[in-house]
Amino acid sequence: MVTADGQTRVASPSENADLFWAIRGGGGNFGVVTEFEFALHDVGPIIHFGLLFWSLDQGAAALRHARDVIDTLPDDVNVMVAGLNAPPAPFVPEQHQLEPGYAALVVGTGTAESHAEVFDALRGVPVLFDFATPMPYVELQKMLDEANAWGFHCYDKGRYVETLSDDIVDAVTDHFPKKISPLSLVLFYRLHGAFSHVEEDATAFSGGRSPRFAVFVIGVCPAPGMFAPEREWVRSMADALRPVSVDDGVYVNGMTDFDALSPVQAAYGPEKYARLVDIKTKYDPHNVFHHNANIAPGSAS
Repeated sequence: MVTADGQTRVASPSENADLFWAIRGGGGNFGVVTEFEFALHDVGPIIHFGLLFWSLDQGAAALRHARDVIDTLPDDVNVMVAGLNAPPAPFVPEQHQLEPGYAALVVGTGTAESHAEVFDALRGVPVLFDFATPMPYVELQKMLDEANAWGFHCYDKGRYVETLSDDIVDAVTDHFPKKISPLSLVLFYRLHGAFSHVEEDATAFSGGRSPRFAVFVIGVCPAPGMFAPEREWVRSMADALRPVSVDDGVYVNGMTDFDALSPVQAAYGPEKYARLVDIKTKYDPHNVFHHNANIAPGSAS
């Protein structure tokens, strides 16, 4: 990576180890990465994908049932829970296309049977429609590209929650139907398994490693006139989730407002943030890289 002084440095466990720790969570605060070396994991090339969709008035029952299924997932299957509008896709019955509701997206990297078992269990609450198919892993990675195309007006906030508790289900089903844009959504990413095998202080990642959900409330507007009310929808839903959040309920990648320092500090916690400030001061003392969730160098802070 190229740091603020124009030097090209290798950041790894054996070279500039402090910088390597910081950029895995501190992101673009420390320089511009020009080359990555990845450790790969054997996945695919074909994985198993499924989507189940429920109406707005089924939301509470569907989310509570999904919670029970998710608590027993095998290691090779994961489920994302979402509030969204049904896509205008061929597999969606015409009468339900663009209809708002709640969905479970089921991805399996193991056997078809393992995926099908979870998929069938989620049908415990009758669905409006569902769809399952094998697909290339790279197609899964591109699935949200079109809905996040350049030119939309977007605003989002993130939270961490331990589980889909009744309070969280109530908050979601109360606030989600109040959105205006058909593109806006709320996503619950289940973080467990390999995520929790990494030690809390192994990287600068902003958030604990205990099993949890990362929640993203995302306002996506195709026209600028829709932005202000959709931003208020995002804020109100994030505020409703705050009392039931963990680790101050903040994820740095789920932040849109970077003008205040305190939310960034809260994202990392006092110990990690202090360590990041020291490393920032060493590699970028004049805060060249500041158009971000900024970690100010020691002199600036």
